[in-house]
Amino acid sequence: MEKHFWVGVIIVLSNFVHAFETYHINETELFFLEAHEESVSLVGRNPLMVGITLIQAAAAKGAVCTDGTLPAYHLHRGYGSGANSWLVNLEGGGWCNNVRSCVFRKKTRRGSSAFMEKEIPFTGILSNNPQENPDFFNWNRVKIRYCDGASFTGDSEHKDAQLQFRGERIWWAAIEELKSKGMHYAKQALLSGCSAGGLATIIHCDEFRGLFPRTTKVKCLSDAGLFLDAPDVSGGHTLRDFFSSVVNLQGVQKNLPFSCTNHLDPTSCFFPQNLIGGVRTPLFILNTAYDSWQIQSSLAPPSADPHGYWRDCRSNHAKCTGSQIRFLQGGFRNHMLNVVKGFSRSNQNGLFINSCFAHCQSERQDTWFADNSPAIGNKAIALAVGSWYFDRAIVKDIDCPYPCDNTCHNLVFRQAKSHH
Repeated sequence: MEKHFWVGVIIVLSNFVHAFETYHINETELFFLEAHEESVSLVGRNPLMVGITLIQAAAAKGAVCTDGTLPAYHLHRGYGSGANSWLVNLEGGGWCNNVRSCVFRKKTRRGSSAFMEKEIPFTGILSNNPQENPDFFNWNRVKIRYCDGASFTGDSEHKDAQLQFRGERIWWAAIEELKSKGMHYAKQALLSGCSAGGLATIIHCDEFRGLFPRTTKVKCLSDAGLFLDAPDVSGGHTLRDFFSSVVNLQGVQKNLPFSCTNHLDPTSCFFPQNLIGGVRTPLFILNTAYDSWQIQSSLAPPSADPHGYWRDCRSNHAKCTGSQIRFLQGGFRNHMLNVVKGFSRSNQNGLFINSCFAHCQSERQDTWFADNSPAIGNKAIALAVGSWYFDRAIVKDIDCPYPCDNTCHNLVFRQAKSHH
């Protein structure tokens, strides 16, 4: 058994190295490709495994993954009181912003259904266990797979590199398919997603609301999707530059909410801070005040830190200096709180911003709902979201600043070996 395991590891690593050699992906690009939501924590001994379904009708609509394969989803049927309720989850996983990084994605599950797992675990908000997911366990729960590279918004192609950017068409093809499976008659619906899927949730929230009659209760949950248009540690704009190239390459502009594009440039309208004020549907923002993906990839990426001052802090918050923590408090946490100020004035919107170094908390069982899951004022994330969705309470939970919260499940990363 051990021998087989090591063979598998060697193959994976050699493919990874091959990707570097062929496409010369630099370290910063790799951060954008490899979002941390990939490491889903499977708390609970036997997670529910749900099989994949390819959307056969998608090809005729040109709704295909980056490599031209059919898009896909995983559906687990609801029952009992949840039989007419639908939770639609948009998968996350970074973006690609140039031909090189998009060609790399084509050979992964992020750009091709040929590489997607045939079945995936449904944990956290997707779990069918009432002890793990008290409010949504018996709903129809769907994960729409992410294989376009622009948060389900692009619509263009690159013929020479044989790249299809059809995120917007995939979104609509998936929605049509789910409507035909019974979602059309939903009495309650929730659109959710984490990371790039959390951004997609904000962008498509009002469209999702528009699918249902007024009598249907429809809300949206964006987890770790509040990507900030904030300067990096060198004063540059790593994430803005990156988003700009995603928007331009993938033809995103025409699919962004008009409430934003009628007064701001398309790149600004790919940033949630410029979208959330225009979303009319009730929206819940779940985010950490020290989002580990944003710290690693947009705030203090290696490209903005040539001398490596942020290297230790980037991989382990406990190694941050006093001045680095002050930068994170002022340049990031305070920025985030300012961004949600107007949004939080509306009682229909919900907020849970905890002072953790993490990324994506709704789909991992240990952070969504477990004996020791993160909490603000003894309220776990699952209970906060449930209270908001079912109008049991107005939820506007903002944690005191780091290091006051001892319930966090902080992510600490192994240092990558330096190539210098």
